[in-house]
Amino acid sequence: MTTFRIEHDSMGELKVPADALYGAQTQRAIDNFPISGLHLPRPFIRALGLIKAAAAEVNLAMGHLKKNQAAAIRKAALAVAGGQYDAQFPIDIFQTGSGTSTNMNANEVIAHLAVQGGAKVHPNDHVNYGQSSNDVIPTAIHVSATLTASEQLLPALKHLKKAIDKRARELRNTPKTGRTHLMDAMPITFGQELSGWSAQIGSAIERIGDALKRMRRLPQGGTAVGTGINADPKFGPAMAAQLKKLTGVKFESAPNYFEGMAAQDAAVELSGALKTLAVALMKIANDLRWMNSGPLAGLGEIELPALQPGSSIMPGKVNPVIPEAVAMVAAQVIGNDASITIAGQSGNFQLNVMLPLIAHNLLQSIGILANVSVLLADKSIAGFKVNKARVNQALAMNPILVTALNPVIGYEKGAATAKLAYKQHRPIMEVALETTGLSKDELKKLLDPMALTRGGIHG
Repeated sequence: MTTFRIEHDSMGELKVPADALYGAQTQRAIDNFPISGLHLPRPFIRALGLIKAAAAEVNLAMGHLKKNQAAAIRKAALAVAGGQYDAQFPIDIFQTGSGTSTNMNANEVIAHLAVQGGAKVHPNDHVNYGQSSNDVIPTAIHVSATLTASEQLLPALKHLKKAIDKRARELRNTPKTGRTHLMDAMPITFGQELSGWSAQIGSAIERIGDALKRMRRLPQGGTAVGTGINADPKFGPAMAAQLKKLTGVKFESAPNYFEGMAAQDAAVELSGALKTLAVALMKIANDLRWMNSGPLAGLGEIELPALQPGSSIMPGKVNPVIPEAVAMVAAQVIGNDASITIAGQSGNFQLNVMLPLIAHNLLQSIGILANVSVLLADKSIAGFKVNKARVNQALAMNPILVTALNPVIGYEKGAATAKLAYKQHRPIMEVALETTGLSKDELKKLLDPMALTRGGIHG
């Protein structure tokens, strides 16, 4: 049976599990919000620990904490940041919109650990000194998202781009049928096709990097409403400097605390960049699925690596499981962005009141995009094989190649030649020999698929 101890806060006494490191305010939130079973993720708890450790250093330097208090708080907070006490953060993400419960959860756990270490520390008076949930939680969103994007997502995207670029170079001289409206079009090379994917990922890297410039501006120091009440005017800049020291990231104090607490525009902007990345990944994933389709009744241009059986009833079936996972991640991120957009609108006067939801969705989007980008690179892009026989057959039969003859024979004769080739299911070269009056050598030169991938007029 669970044993309890009695804790108290400003509202009175409350039973708390005897082995819990948190106190009454955390327990009230556990009791009040049995909603989803979803908890704020590891990167957010890490950020909270870093903020509390930084605050201990700043408050020591400013004379607001004794040396032993600051040392005990810093040690406990860094342990929280390092993931040693994640089980002590059980509050649902659907809680008070300011995240006050989670801020107090951190204060209580850190204070409890500091007391165990022999220091006289109070959750509110010492761990939370110079702070409010209203500036701590927005700051934690900025810190956690910036660190996760910088340490996980951007490296994953660079890895993906590198993998695409490598395959593009390998396939730069392999022509295939281009497609517009899902219909046969003029030839391109696989390398050209992949270069478009690479450019999409490159643009996503730029967008995310640009959004992170504003995520590095921290509202810490604004305390309750943005005026900085109960905080030294130097507290915010000093906190940014300490967090920079702890993480190596160039955090800076926000030029306007009112914006940083009342709004979540920077998080909305970053989420928009993540949504744009999701759209790009969905496009790439679906291209791979189409190119891999068949292998007999579809396009069958490429063969993706076989990773697992594709059916519980159809032997030998293999499915494009990684592109499908990518597409699902993209759908989730787009949905997360919709929630973040609505949450971002919920800044009423001096405080946004959907902060835990923004934190959860933003960090989930960053994490799953990072993970699936690596899988896409390593388990799809790096290992797919081109079915050259199928690709070359489609090129030879493609009547759209007659487009290259337009400058020589005119559009109408070209259209008639293409229609005849479609009707008779014959190679365009064979039909053009009969309809255009051009020699075989002339037609070979004009209809060379590889030459046509370079654009311009051929002849």
